[in-house]
Amino acid sequence: MATATAPASHLGVPAFLKRRAVQKLALLALAAAVLVPLADARWASGTWPHALTVDLTEPLGRASDWIIDNRDSHPLFLYFFGHVSNAVVLAVRGVYLVLLAAGWAGVTAAAALVAWRVAGVRLAAGTAVAFLACGLLGMWVPTMQTLALMVVAVLASVVLGALLGLAAGLSDRTHRALRPILDTMQVLPAFAYLLPVVLVFGIGVPAAVLATVVYAAPPMARLTALGLRDADGGVLEAVESLGATARQRLLTARLPLARKELLLGLNQTIMMALSMAVIASVIGAGGLGDRVYQALASVDVGAALAAGIPIVLLAVVLDRVTGAVGAGLGTDGSRRAGWAYAAAAAVAVALAGRFTHRLDWPDAWTVHIAAPVNRVVDWMTGHLYSGVPYLGGTADWAGHFTTWVLDPLRDGLQGLPWWSVLLIVAALAWLIGTWRTALTAVLAMAAIGALGVWKPSLDTLAQVLAAVAVTLVLGFATGVAAARSDRVERLLRPVLDVFQTMPQFVYLIPVVALFGVGRAPAVAAAVVYALPAVVRITTQGLRAVDPAALEATRSLGATGGQQLRQVQLPLARPALLLAVNQGVVLVLAVVIIGGLVGGGALGYDVVFGLAQGDLATGLVAGAAIVCLGLMLDRVTQPTGRRAKKGA
Repeated sequence: MATATAPASHLGVPAFLKRRAVQKLALLALAAAVLVPLADARWASGTWPHALTVDLTEPLGRASDWIIDNRDSHPLFLYFFGHVSNAVVLAVRGVYLVLLAAGWAGVTAAAALVAWRVAGVRLAAGTAVAFLACGLLGMWVPTMQTLALMVVAVLASVVLGALLGLAAGLSDRTHRALRPILDTMQVLPAFAYLLPVVLVFGIGVPAAVLATVVYAAPPMARLTALGLRDADGGVLEAVESLGATARQRLLTARLPLARKELLLGLNQTIMMALSMAVIASVIGAGGLGDRVYQALASVDVGAALAAGIPIVLLAVVLDRVTGAVGAGLGTDGSRRAGWAYAAAAAVAVALAGRFTHRLDWPDAWTVHIAAPVNRVVDWMTGHLYSGVPYLGGTADWAGHFTTWVLDPLRDGLQGLPWWSVLLIVAALAWLIGTWRTALTAVLAMAAIGALGVWKPSLDTLAQVLAAVAVTLVLGFATGVAAARSDRVERLLRPVLDVFQTMPQFVYLIPVVALFGVGRAPAVAAAVVYALPAVVRITTQGLRAVDPAALEATRSLGATGGQQLRQVQLPLARPALLLAVNQGVVLVLAVVIIGGLVGGGALGYDVVFGLAQGDLATGLVAGAAIVCLGLMLDRVTQPTGRRAKKGA
C-alpha cells in the first residue's frame, strides 16, 4: 500500500535524469531529431549552404565609393568630420610642443614629481628611470610623439566613456541599450576599427586618435556604470532623506562611492590606449608604434625591442601611478602645498634646461642595443631554429604543431555538417547558461555563415581553441604554483607585469624569428599574450578561498594535493571560468593580428581589407570576428544566476 501511494517522482525515474544538465541535453536532442532532418532535406549537410548566405560586397562597396567620392566636398565631412579632424591635430600638436618645450629634463622631473606626490619616493625613482631609459635607447622623440597622442586619446576616451557610463549607470533602459554595443566594441579586433576610420579621416593622426578612442572608451564606460549601479543603497537613501536633489545625490554620493571603479576605468583605458599605439601606427600614428611596425616589416628584433621597451615602461609607470591615485590625493592644506612645490620644481627644471639649451636628449648618451640584440637573435635562430640535436628546433616544433594539432582541428571543424556545429554551440552555451545564452551563441554562429565566411571562421576558431588549450594548461599550472607559494608569486609578478603591458605587435617579432611564418607563430604569440591574465586570475581565485575551509580539511588529514582538488579548485570555480573567458578573448585578439605573419583565415581578411581599402572584405571579416567572439564569450562565461548557484 505504501508503494502505491509513493510520490510519482520516485516511480522508475533514474537519478541521472533528474539532473538539470541531462534534461537540457534531452530537450536539445529532441529538437535536433525534428529540425535536423528538415534542414538536411532542404539545404543538405556539409559546409554552410550558399542559399543561406547574404552577399554584402556590393552595398559595402557602394558605401566605400560614396565616402571616397564625397570626403572632400560633402557638408558632413567639411563641417563636422573636418572640424573634428582639425581639433584632434591641434590638440596633439599642442601637447607635443609643450613636451618638447619642457625638454627631456623637464618632462622627466614632472613625471617623477607626480609619481612622488601620488605614491612616494620608490615609484618616483622608478618613473624617472623609465623616462631616462627611453632617452638612453634613442627613443626620446618617438616617446614624446606617442605620449602626446596618448594624452589626447586618453582624455577623449575618459570623457566619452564617463558620459556613456553615467547614462548607463543612471538609466536601466540606457544600460540595456548600451550593453550589446559595448560587448561588440570589446570583442571587435583593433584592426577592424582602422578601415572605416581611415575611409572617413584618411591616413594620419586624426584617424589614429579616433580609432584609439573607440577602442579604449568601453572599459571606462563599463566601470563607470558598474560603480554607479553598485553604489551603497543605504547611503543613497540617507542622502535622499536629507532632501538632496538628483544632481546633489550624484555629486555627493554616487560619484564618491564609485571612485574606485572610476580610477580602475582610467587605468584600463590607459592600458588599452597604449596597446593600440602600435596598431594605430599602421594608419599614420607615428611615434614608438611606427618604429615597432617598421621593425616587424623587416623582422628586425633589435629595433623592435628598442622601441618596444619604452612602450612597456610607459605602460608600467602609468599603471602604477593611476593605481596609486586613490591613496595619493588629498584635500588638506599640506597636500595642496606639496603639489604646488612639485609643480614649481618641475617648472624650474624645465626652465633650467631651456636656458642651458639642453632640451634635446644628448646623442652621446644614447645606447644602441639593436645590433647586439640582433646578434643574439641570429645565434638563437641558428642554434634553436633547426639545430637542436635530437629535439629538432623551433621551426620543427612549429611544423609538428601545425601538422598534428592545427591542421586536424581545422579539418575536423570544417568537415562537420553546419547544423552539427550549431548544435554543439547550443549544447555548450545552454549547459553553462540559460536558453537565452544558447540562442545568442547559435545566432552569432549562424550570422557567420550568413556572411559567407564559414570556412575561414572555423579556421580561426581552430587556432583559438588550440591556443586556449595551451594557455589554460600553462596558466592553471603556473597559477596554482603562485597561489601555493609566496616566493613564486613575488618572482612572477614583474614578469607578468611586463608581459601584460607589452603591445600585441611586439610579441610577433621574436615569435617570427624563432618559429618562422605561419599559423603556429600566431598561436604562440597569442599564448604568450593571454597567459599573464590567466595566471593572475587563477592565482587570485585560489588565494581567495576561505582559509577556514582549508583549515577544516587540513585538520582531517588531507594532503596539499587533496586540498587543491577537493576544496580550492571547486570553490575557485567562478574565478577559473573567468580565467577561461579572458583567455579566449585575449587569444582571439592576437590570433587575428597573426594574419600579418601568415595566420591566414579571418585575420588575413581584415589585414587585406585595410591594406587594399576593401571595405567589404575588412568589415565582413570584422563582423565575423565579433560574432565568433560573442559566441566564445557565451560558451565560456556562465550567467549571473548560474554562477551564483555554482552548478
